[in-house]
Amino acid sequence: TLFRSGLYEKLSEKHSVNGLIVPPPPEKSIIGMTKVKVGKEDSSSVEFLEKRRAALERYLQRIVVHPTLLQDPDVREFLEKEELPRAVSTQALSGAGLLKMFSRATDAVTKMTIKMDESDIWFEEKLQEVECEEQHLRKLHAVVETLVNHRKELALNTAQFAKSLAMLGSSEDNTALSRALSQLAEVEEKIEQLHQEQANMDFFILAELLADYIRLLSAVRAAFDHRMKAWQRWQDAQTMLQRKRETEARLLWANKPEKLQQAKDEISEWESRVTQYDREIGRA
Repeated sequence: TLFRSGLYEKLSEKHSVNGLIVPPPPEKSIIGMTKVKVGKEDSSSVEFLEKRRAALERYLQRIVVHPTLLQDPDVREFLEKEELPRAVSTQALSGAGLLKMFSRATDAVTKMTIKMDESDIWFEEKLQEVECEEQHLRKLHAVVETLVNHRKELALNTAQFAKSLAMLGSSEDNTALSRALSQLAEVEEKIEQLHQEQANMDFFILAELLADYIRLLSAVRAAFDHRMKAWQRWQDAQTMLQRKRETEARLLWANKPEKLQQAKDEISEWESRVTQYDREIGRA
């Protein structure tokens, strides 16, 4: 909650308008956090904490290697704090949380309904490349996750097999056969450790890295989306400006000079907005 609603949202709000790609934080796991909060200590909660620690470390590394973000006062304040503020567990149910959810849903609908006539072929090509790359990485990530789960299951089955061999060896009357079974059990235990180490390496080196890249590509698409929203504001402003000019023309035709000044002021205001939104598109 701290990373998602605190540092990340502050950075995104300030820098996304300029087309800056702010690295997104790792996603939360409600089940994992619940186990930790209730103090349930088992292998899954320990594994969750290690994964969470590694993910947050990679997130901070991406923040601090970015020259612009590193100079941000919020980043410096966060890094210099001796004690981090506690996350509010009920934030998801708060009014602000509901407003953010509604805002995200509105943005999603807007993106589906807005058709931007892209004038810059470079942006169109890059957006297609990003979307294609994200699809490929998501498929690869799903395959790697299946591989990790397979290796973990293989390690578990190997451990059970080693335990059965050890029990069989201890109950065997024949000394030579008992020794052979015990040695085979030791070999299987080492194989189980190798499977577990390989599963961890596949997770941290492949699966988690792919998940980070997928989140980064989502941030890249968010930068394109911000440019699209700026374009939509520019289009709406141009439409409104045209309406104000038509209103002025009707007032001139109807010979109503008492309302002309207000119409001219409104035209001037919308001309300024058109110029402002056009600059925002260029900046994004």
